[in-house]
Amino acid sequence: MDSIKWAVNQMPKTDDSQLPVMALTEIQKARAFHESFPQYTQTPLAKLDHMAAYLGVNQVFVKDESYRFGLNAFKVLGGSFAMARYIAKETGKDVSELPYAVLTSDKLREEFGQATFFTATDGNHGRGVAWAANRLGQKAVVHMPKGTTQTRLENIKKEGASVDITDMNYDDCVRLAAKEAAETERGVVVQDTAWDGYEEIPAWIMQGYGTMAAEASEQLKAAGCERPTHVFVQAGVGSLAGAVVGYFTNLYPDNPPTFVVVEADVAACLYKGAAAGDGKPRIVDGDMQTIMAGLACGEPNTISWDILKNHVKVFISAPDWVAAKGMRMLSAPIKGDPQVTSGESGAAPFGALAAMMTMEEYKELRNDIGLDENSKVLLFSTEGDTDPERYKNIVWEGKER
Repeated sequence: MDSIKWAVNQMPKTDDSQLPVMALTEIQKARAFHESFPQYTQTPLAKLDHMAAYLGVNQVFVKDESYRFGLNAFKVLGGSFAMARYIAKETGKDVSELPYAVLTSDKLREEFGQATFFTATDGNHGRGVAWAANRLGQKAVVHMPKGTTQTRLENIKKEGASVDITDMNYDDCVRLAAKEAAETERGVVVQDTAWDGYEEIPAWIMQGYGTMAAEASEQLKAAGCERPTHVFVQAGVGSLAGAVVGYFTNLYPDNPPTFVVVEADVAACLYKGAAAGDGKPRIVDGDMQTIMAGLACGEPNTISWDILKNHVKVFISAPDWVAAKGMRMLSAPIKGDPQVTSGESGAAPFGALAAMMTMEEYKELRNDIGLDENSKVLLFSTEGDTDPERYKNIVWEGKER
């Protein structure tokens, strides 16, 4: 069995110029936008008291994104808000003037017309972009990396998008989407990874993810937890991680939680950057075969990387068994705790927490993070069973993929 690896962050700090992307005022706008959708409901925050006692911590909370807009994953929060910000910019408005009812109106269609939104995805982000484009009367083109399951393609096709599975890896799909958008009249690439020269839309996507973090912070308080001591979050390109870390750093500027980032070991570009220690991003390429499809991204988002290297305590590189362990434990909770249906990418942080609290060989990792009987841990289950067959294979049949 492959081991969990980790790197305690000792990278040089920067001037933190990207932290204002996740300013609380910006997140309020994103949240108001999402609340304007008729499909909006707040997703649950599962309080796992019995599990916390079993693991030896004070409290464990899991934000369950399998209920988000009926799409089984959180990603739609980013794509939809980025589209709204783009349309607002093109029509000379503030995004606060474009709630759902206005965006879907005939008047706006006359004013803005139609754009084609291009994206690359392993499944959840593309489905969110396709769903939002469908609701807002826009077009979507989605490219998926090799190894993507047919189920994930069909879910996107159902939303009316043009979609295909390529013979490329995720990062090459991103390049293809960007190239096609540049060659298309009114083509726009909506990608949650940023690179030099492409940072505005990824910043908007991160702000969209802030809705999830803002909901969680309020739900924690309602559950009697004024502030989490630890926040675990998974990372592919790092947009979600940067959004969550940025939001909670701004929310608790004087006393931020300890942040832990968990990646799939075959695509652990952030962990590799942290292990190198010089503050420069690292790139992982190749096929990146992992059950954690949503985390199989090898090139860091430049905006997020800046936030993460300033504020994250530990970066973890997790083998597939960690995600599988997390999926099984969340699906079969200790009696009295709620069940969470968590997919491969959704369960990785919980699997890492469970491993370090119950396996002696990770005692040092537990100590590096500072976990003990007083810890109040917040985690994000970013997807449900988005690939139902694989989910059953792992959770019911005991397979690893």
